[in-house]
Amino acid sequence: MSQLLGYLVAGLATGCIYAITSSGLVLTYTTSGIFNFAHGAVGMVAAFVYWQLLVGYHWPTLVALFVALFIVAPLIGALLEFVVIRRIRHASLGLSVVVTLGLLVFLLGLSATIWPPTEDRRIPEFFAGHSVRLFGTAISDHDLTIVVVAIGLAVGLRLFFRRTRLGIRMRGVVDNAELASILGTSPARVSMISWAMGAWMAALAGILIAPLEFLNEYNLTMIVVSGYAAAVLGRLRNIPLTVAGGLALGIIDALAVGYMPPSLLTPLHPVIPILLLFAVVVALPERRLQQATVLRTARRSPPSLRTSLVTAAFFMVIAWVLSGALSQANLITGGEGLVLGFIMLSLVLLTGYGGQVSLCQVTFAGLGAYAMSKFGHVSTLLGLVTAAGLGAAVGVVVAIPVLRLRGLYLALATLAFAYAMDTLFFVQYFGMGGVVIVHQFHVPGLPAGLRGYFIFLAAAFSIAAVGVLAVRRGPFGRLLAAVNDSPDACTTLGLRLTGVRLVTFGAAAGLAGLGGALYGALQGTAEGGEFAMLNSLIMLLLVTLGGAGAVTGALWAGLTYAVFPFIQSRYLPHLGQLTFLGVGLGVVALSRNPDGFIGQLGSVIDRLRAYRYRDRAAPAPPGQSPRPEAPDDAALPEQVPAGTAG
Repeated sequence: MSQLLGYLVAGLATGCIYAITSSGLVLTYTTSGIFNFAHGAVGMVAAFVYWQLLVGYHWPTLVALFVALFIVAPLIGALLEFVVIRRIRHASLGLSVVVTLGLLVFLLGLSATIWPPTEDRRIPEFFAGHSVRLFGTAISDHDLTIVVVAIGLAVGLRLFFRRTRLGIRMRGVVDNAELASILGTSPARVSMISWAMGAWMAALAGILIAPLEFLNEYNLTMIVVSGYAAAVLGRLRNIPLTVAGGLALGIIDALAVGYMPPSLLTPLHPVIPILLLFAVVVALPERRLQQATVLRTARRSPPSLRTSLVTAAFFMVIAWVLSGALSQANLITGGEGLVLGFIMLSLVLLTGYGGQVSLCQVTFAGLGAYAMSKFGHVSTLLGLVTAAGLGAAVGVVVAIPVLRLRGLYLALATLAFAYAMDTLFFVQYFGMGGVVIVHQFHVPGLPAGLRGYFIFLAAAFSIAAVGVLAVRRGPFGRLLAAVNDSPDACTTLGLRLTGVRLVTFGAAAGLAGLGGALYGALQGTAEGGEFAMLNSLIMLLLVTLGGAGAVTGALWAGLTYAVFPFIQSRYLPHLGQLTFLGVGLGVVALSRNPDGFIGQLGSVIDRLRAYRYRDRAAPAPPGQSPRPEAPDDAALPEQVPAGTAG
């Protein structure tokens, strides 16, 4: 009995952490309509600030706690809302997903720059060394503090929303923002206050959980992210139900530690909350899920087959010339850019065309590298086919339970799958020490060594890009665009959306798996850490920044991803995570232009073409013969293919 009580108390303390952070997440979502994926990262930064003041600068505990909780954290929340969130409040839900993921990545990069992960850091527990006994079970004062703080916070929030004028105004904005605005309440001001309060609650959770863990940016962020399941249980609106879900989540985790067989506990314990998140998202009734596409971008006609082939041939000529001029190190960097762009083509197909967000594409690439390591030494063709097949098969298996999800909930489900695979597969079974040997192959007719493989990768990207554009021009691509634009209208017309989404998800996963095999063959080895969930986030953000609906955007994203580490090692070795910082800052530009850089370039080209036709249609000056009449606007897409940027 005492043993069970000990597990329940430990689970209750953990559950209180989940309840605190999830309540803050629900608070920001209900008042602004934006799910803050960076919520856990805010708590992580506050915990590091608290460590810096307490341990680094030797400030008194209460002073360090006050500054971290009541100055730094609210300031971060209010600043994020004012600089970024306010611009996307009325944008699509999908854009908010991408932008807040970018903020998550930026805060991770910023903390790694300020507090390098090479140093071990620990925060002392509150009232360390003291405990009380309850029914013969010792309970540390730190765990007791967590429970008392959580209870006090729950009571305080209830009184705040029911008894204070500001709390009542915040509830009014949640119920009807337009009516509250008419009555004199500023929704923007309420949103800023709620984001400051949400950041404070994230910081509180981060500081309370930090003494129980080593201070590590990624791990501390993911501990808070694990509490997302509680927020989803509360349907992102109900704080009491969210608190109950957080407590249940902590107790389930503690009971698993106490009673699960060690053979299962070792691999499963780190991901139990994430697996519960996946289960909750999949199990929720469809009527309770808010559906949205990942990103609304400008629709432009894809280039014709002739234009695609000419562009691909020109690209191959450039690649051939560059391959003879680049050094061995630059050939590796360029090859990485090409193969990463190849993997990102799967996101163009899935996200840019199909409107389905995936935060696990790098996971499929890792499966492809694993398959190539097992079968590539037998036959190169067999290895490549197996890599694509394994990626597609797992993609279909993942897609079947989440096909009805879109936007936010699909992002949460795929994030949970990717994080679970990080621990369950890439750490446990990927290879000896997490590394596999991938067979390097030579293509007949091409130069030997890295130069020949670089040319082969350029050809592979070109073929895949032409194929993706061909899909977009064909009947399936038009159907995919229609499903993305209006799934309800497609259902009314009798179209079967399940099959379309399943084929798209499977094809994108297979393309990513094939890219993973090519990536492993370029390196000669593949490490499990290269296929972590965070890399999937980076790929999605870079593709969106480049233009989710453009194959040239995938190429730009792949080359950028490959060049960032080179720039950092050569010119900015002390910066920390240049990739995270650069991509995170890019979300500010993305909040202004959802089409991305390549999409913006395509819009400029379209305007120049329209201007040229208007110029031809202008009246001729006196004494000159009139110019030939320009085709009308309806004929423009047929006469001049728009958006040839890809």
